[in-house]
Amino acid sequence: MKKAILIVSFGTTHEDTRKATIDVIESRIKKEFEGYEVKMCYTSHIILKRLKENYGIYVDTPEEALNKLADEGYEEVYLQPLHLIPGEEFDYIKKVTFHQFLNKFKVIKIGRPLLYFKSEEEDIPDDYTILLEAMNNYIPKDRAVVLMGHGSAHPSNSVYSCFESVLVDEGYDKVYMATVEGYPTLDRAIKFLNKNNHKKVTLMPFMFVAGDHAKHDMAGDEEDSWKVILSELGFDVDIILKGIGEFPEVQDIYIEHLHDIIEGKYCHVGKTKKGMKKRK
Repeated sequence: MKKAILIVSFGTTHEDTRKATIDVIESRIKKEFEGYEVKMCYTSHIILKRLKENYGIYVDTPEEALNKLADEGYEEVYLQPLHLIPGEEFDYIKKVTFHQFLNKFKVIKIGRPLLYFKSEEEDIPDDYTILLEAMNNYIPKDRAVVLMGHGSAHPSNSVYSCFESVLVDEGYDKVYMATVEGYPTLDRAIKFLNKNNHKKVTLMPFMFVAGDHAKHDMAGDEEDSWKVILSELGFDVDIILKGIGEFPEVQDIYIEHLHDIIEGKYCHVGKTKKGMKKRK
């Protein structure tokens, strides 16, 4: 059967971070999975519109990419999200797959995002600890760290608090999670910074790419940026302006998730060659 891998990203309009994250992992997947056609699509329609209108760049939506694969005769398709949490964008991928494309391919499976499982069972991966181990060499140990997550109104926003709990469990007692659009908040992180008498703080994105939120909301010079807010409160602030998708060890995790669904392990949802839905 003709086989394809569809890499599904939220997307970005920032060329520098795209080249360091999305483009790199796409190149790695092409080398890792010979015999598969590898395609890329974005889930953010706002980003797709901006790319088209401002830069003349056109990237497929998941629907467009899957339609093309079906028209080109691909029968076996594996979708691997580059999202961090199983939130709105992940729901979007599932909805598109279930409602429009489940019966257009003999095999179609969706891999899990970066953080999905948190289990003590031996046969289920602990995605949170795996990610923390991948980030270990990049988290400063000599000062407090505030990780900036995106945040969401979706129930999966609880992922951020869960990851902070894992940080504490593993001895990262100077690392605090905060989000732009959800909970935990920056105000909460500031309370802990003051309570624990931290004077030096590193701001670091907890996002796949270092795009608008990282460059402006976190590291910008505007009065409401996290850097300016913390500096005005008397903290010595430095910045790590890299999305975690730049770390090779984090890229390895996504590649492992892709291996999982191709091998039939931990597949969020799929369809067998007989047309039966299969969950693992």
